[in-house]
Amino acid sequence: MFKFPVLSLRNSIFARLVLTYLVVVLPIILLGLYLYNWSYTNASQDISRATVKQLDYYLDGLNREVEWMELQLFNLVDDGELKKISATWVLMDPTEQKASLGDLLHRLTIFQNGSSYIKDIYVHFRTIRKTVSTSNAVQSFDEIRFNTFREFTSPNKNRLILWENDLHLSAAKQSGKKGEEPILLIHIDLDSEKIRKSLHQINIYPDSESLLISEETGFTIGSQSDIDPEIREFVQLADARQSSEFQMTMHGNNYHLNKVYSESLGVSVGTYLPEETVKRPLGMFYNWAFLFALVSLLAIIIFSFSSYRFIHRPILYLVQGFKRMEGGTLDTPIEYERKDEFGYLYTRFNHMQNKLQSLIEQDFKQKMMMQKAELKQLQSQINPHFLYNSFFILNSLAKTGDVDRVELFTNMLGEYFRFITRNGEDHVLLSEETKHSRMYTEIQKLRFSRRIQVSFDELPQNMERIRVPRLIIQPIIENAYEHSLEKMAEEGLLRVSFERKDSEALITIEDNGSSLTDFDIEELKNKLNDTANSYEMTGIINIHRRLVLTFGEGSGLFLSRSELNGLKVIIRIKQEEEGIDYV
Repeated sequence: MFKFPVLSLRNSIFARLVLTYLVVVLPIILLGLYLYNWSYTNASQDISRATVKQLDYYLDGLNREVEWMELQLFNLVDDGELKKISATWVLMDPTEQKASLGDLLHRLTIFQNGSSYIKDIYVHFRTIRKTVSTSNAVQSFDEIRFNTFREFTSPNKNRLILWENDLHLSAAKQSGKKGEEPILLIHIDLDSEKIRKSLHQINIYPDSESLLISEETGFTIGSQSDIDPEIREFVQLADARQSSEFQMTMHGNNYHLNKVYSESLGVSVGTYLPEETVKRPLGMFYNWAFLFALVSLLAIIIFSFSSYRFIHRPILYLVQGFKRMEGGTLDTPIEYERKDEFGYLYTRFNHMQNKLQSLIEQDFKQKMMMQKAELKQLQSQINPHFLYNSFFILNSLAKTGDVDRVELFTNMLGEYFRFITRNGEDHVLLSEETKHSRMYTEIQKLRFSRRIQVSFDELPQNMERIRVPRLIIQPIIENAYEHSLEKMAEEGLLRVSFERKDSEALITIEDNGSSLTDFDIEELKNKLNDTANSYEMTGIINIHRRLVLTFGEGSGLFLSRSELNGLKVIIRIKQEEEGIDYV
């Protein structure tokens, strides 16, 4: 499993090596994809051009067929024999009538055989109430067909007529009188099945299909009898007059559509084929491209693994070694068997770590000796004024005969001096330090219960077992009494509070004394900030230095003006990565 250090992956050498390799390989992969798409686009365009030419050729042939049929149709309408039959039918004897109709049928048959698209030809004689067709010969006048196609004889109508789902051509011979119906009417039924078969000829690929569409009438003939309604609708809506090439998606499949419009016929012919048909000639190229991409991916994986194993992981060991060193762990050397460049670095690192540990041990021992000396000094600074006042209070209580309070006071005084003079250990639980400080304020209450009020909060449970240097709270409270509260003419106030945050524990001691000016407070703060060069060892500097030695930079005493108008001292105990030191 890959494990990365706390450092950002973006800034790691491993990520940069992989990125460099990708910068080299990805353009090659992208070039292969571009070539594939370029080949696909060219193949698609070539197929489209060939298809459009095929469609144009088909429409030209269909137009020529229709023009020939129209020419024959109009020649037949103007034929003298048909006029003669229509005008002199009643004057002919049966033999002449039969001969005339037989001759007409023969001509219609020749006409029908002239084009494969003609299914039937009808001639409707209104004056003699007869209809002649190549399939039914002579029959009674077909009133329905006559009236239907008479409506399409207007010059504004389309050349191809849609009726009963078939295409027709029609022409009529007018009588010459305005408003009178035509003397005769001829129309041609085009063979839809033959048109469907002709559409098969323009299918370049077996999977392609072709359609003949009349946009005006909605008539559609496909090379297959069953046309998907979605394809039919799309082909009808695609405007071939704007473009000849379209793309469509149906049932999750992509299709290429080419469509050409004939202005003269008023119809379009279109052909569509699946995208897979276009891609099929590129199958081998696609397989090679896929193989190339797979090999490139495998090369990236091998390169990444090799870079991780031979470069990144050794660097990671070195980074982790430095992090352990930053955390204070100096007894864990890096073990590495290979005798390469990293082996040399690890050997020098282990040597540096051993030397650093030796120097730190010497410095630490000196600091601990200094801390003990400072604690001894603080313990030796028993305030004679406090001792004198304590005996004075004890004497007063004895004179009044208050034995219970004498006993209580002597017990508190004994505990107080026992705590500050014991030499067994330099660090105590914060709960013990707080108890000692609270006891000190109780002793002072016997002297100043009427003049000085004390607000001493309860120590939070999650701070009780923090180990702190001894005598860090009580000396600050003692300073508050000695330098501020005892000198006040009005009522004094001392407040002690506690707060625990995620990364630190705070103890706040503040009073409402007015003896210290802002200049005095700033001078005290400067002394705390420059304890390294200060030869003066007051109680506050003593406490601050021991806190910094114990908990590191960021811990110690922080002074400011209190909201009570006096001095505010915050004891800050910083929490390191390992957490605050608990028992």
